Amino acid sequence: MGNSYGTLFRISTFGESHGKAVGVVIDGCPAGLAMDEAFIQRELDRRKPGQSRITTQRKEADTFQILSGVFEGVTQGTPISMLVPNEDARSKDYAHLAHQYRPSHADYTYQQKYGTRDYRGGGRSSARETVARVAAGAVAKLLLQSLSVSIRAYVSQVGKLKLAMPYPELDLAQAETNAVRCPDPAMAERMFAFIDETRKNGDSVGGVVSCVIQGVPPGWGEPVFDKLHAELAKAMMGINAVKGFEYGSGFAGVEMYGSEHNDAFYTDAKPGDNGGRVKTRTNHSGGIQGGISNGEDIYFRVAFKPVATLMRDQESVSDEGESVTVTGKGRHDPCVVPRAVPIVEAMAALVLADFYLRNKVARVGLADSE
Repeated sequence: MGNSYGTLFRISTFGESHGKAVGVVIDGCPAGLAMDEAFIQRELDRRKPGQSRITTQRKEADTFQILSGVFEGVTQGTPISMLVPNEDARSKDYAHLAHQYRPSHADYTYQQKYGTRDYRGGGRSSARETVARVAAGAVAKLLLQSLSVSIRAYVSQVGKLKLAMPYPELDLAQAETNAVRCPDPAMAERMFAFIDETRKNGDSVGGVVSCVIQGVPPGWGEPVFDKLHAELAKAMMGINAVKGFEYGSGFAGVEMYGSEHNDAFYTDAKPGDNGGRVKTRTNHSGGIQGGISNGEDIYFRVAFKPVATLMRDQESVSDEGESVTVTGKGRHDPCVVPRAVPIVEAMAALVLADFYLRNKVARVGLADSE
């Protein structure tokens, strides 16, 4: 039913926007991993609603509970189940949508597929479900941190406002110092003002979240159908409101000659050394070649559409085919990208944790050498 993701590090999420809770079951997490609950809560806090006036004002503490798989602060190698209660659902705000299809939402398609739908906040199709992904992604991050792998995402564009500097020239730690999560403070102020003005007009706007992954060794990924970049794309495209994904040079690469685009290899061996680490002088490949990591930084961009719910009237039809006017009510983000940053990081972490475990059986002796 599309509720599970992963091969060895595998998650299954459950719950609806206005149900009792949202949760996740993680299967395949290795035993012996210290479960830093404070870290997990901080990750959930980065995603939770009500952070500023440019995010939905739904008030959820997003305090998680671990129901299984952890004993005395350490994973046991058994399924880890985590639960986040819903505390501030206002189902009455959606009563008028019981028989109306909201433009660009999943209302119509869910009705056609299942013959029924939960109209309260979109039910299962709501971005509320992503709280479970962030919880699971935090566990994956803990595993990756033990391997010195870091994942940092940030807002690089809102509407037509975009960062001109490439990520190596940015202090990515600055992204967590402002409500937009843009690492350029001056641009963050412009983005905030633009989102706020859009909110006051009852409209919405889209944006781009960029992500940089460092410390992934060469060899993660599969060479045919399960290419590392293909799985990253699938993970990102499975996030609500995502409309595009590109990694490395992306679409800009079509404007280059092959002689410009190829990443030349060299080794960082010093004179007299026998070995050295193989590196590339440029990184148009985005750290992935042949679907497998090459040891360089992995970087990609994710495009998010404007939020479909508007605080203004829109034309639509009812489930009886009658013309109706959909009135915007409820609490919604005028721009999703500030809260999407930890979601992008979480999904990237789930992909990498899975490929790390899969790579342990790639060849004889590899598991012992890592």
